[in-house]
Amino acid sequence: MFVGTMDWKRKIAVIAGVLLLAGCRELPRHFVSDTTLAEVGNRKLRVRDVRSAVPQGMTGDDSVAFVQAFVDRWVRKQLKLQEAEVLFSASEKDIDRQVEEYRQALLIRKLEQQYVDRSIDTVFTDEEIAAYYQTHKSDFKLDRPVVKGVIVQFRDGYRQAGKLKTLMKETSAEQQQAFRDLCVKNDLTVNDFREHWIDFSEFLNYLPALQSQNHNSLLSSASTVQEMRDNRSHYFFRLDAVRREGDPIPLERLRTTIRRILFNQRQGEVIRRHEEELLSQGLKENKVRLFVAEDMRRDSAKIEKPARFR
Repeated sequence: MFVGTMDWKRKIAVIAGVLLLAGCRELPRHFVSDTTLAEVGNRKLRVRDVRSAVPQGMTGDDSVAFVQAFVDRWVRKQLKLQEAEVLFSASEKDIDRQVEEYRQALLIRKLEQQYVDRSIDTVFTDEEIAAYYQTHKSDFKLDRPVVKGVIVQFRDGYRQAGKLKTLMKETSAEQQQAFRDLCVKNDLTVNDFREHWIDFSEFLNYLPALQSQNHNSLLSSASTVQEMRDNRSHYFFRLDAVRREGDPIPLERLRTTIRRILFNQRQGEVIRRHEEELLSQGLKENKVRLFVAEDMRRDSAKIEKPARFR
C-alpha cells in the first residue's frame, strides 16, 4: 500500500513519542530492546539502536525531535545503499578492495601512532633548531621584506623633539633607557618592534604612509632616524634590522616550522626502527618467507655453468 510523505512523517513521530515517553518513563512491555522499528530490505532498525544513539541528558521535545531525525536518516540511508548495491554490483569487488585497503591503512596508522607516543622525544633544544636552520637556510626565503624597529608619534611643536631624535640614534643601554623615560614622561605614543621581526608593510601601517606607494627606499636607511608627518602629528622612526625579499627568513620566524620538521624526522625514524625490529623478529621466528627469492635461487642452481667457470 502506498504511504504518503505526511503519513510517513506521522508514523515516525508516533515511534519517537512512544519510544521516549517524555524522556523518563518505561517503555510499554511490547517495546523490548530487539523490537523492530523500521525495515528496509533485509536491514532492520531496532529499539536498542535508537535508544543507544540518544545523547545523555536529552529529554522531552529535544529527544523526540532527535529520534524522528534518526529514524528518517536511517531509512533514507538504507534506501540509498540498496540502490547503490544494485547499480554498482559489478564494481563490488573493487569497493571491497578499497574498504580493505582503508581498514589496513587505518590499523597501521594507529600502530605507528602508538610507536610514536611511546618512544618519541618531543623536546628540541635551541642548538638543534639553530643547527637545522644553518644547514637548510637556503631553503627558507622571504617573499616580502621584514624589519625590526621603533616608531614614536608626537604632536607638532613638541619642544624636546631634538632631544628625542638624538636619544633614538644612540644604542647604549643608558641612552636607550633615557629614551624610554622621556617617552613615558611626555606620554608619547611608541610602537616598539625591536625585539621581534615584523612585516615591513605592517610597520608602515603605524606611519602616515600610503600603502599604494613603494616605500622600499626607506629600507636603505636602516639605523638612521627617519621622519614623517601628517596633519596632526610628527613621527620619528628607526629601522634597526632589515631583511629583504629573497633573503633567508629569520630564525625567530621559523622556530615552530623547524620544530615540526624535526618532529616529523624523529617520527619517521621511530617508525622505520620499529619496522626493522618487526622484520628481524619475523625472519627469526620464520613468520616471513620470500618464496620468489627461494624459487629463483633453486632455478639458478639448476643452470649448468660453462666449462670455463667450473
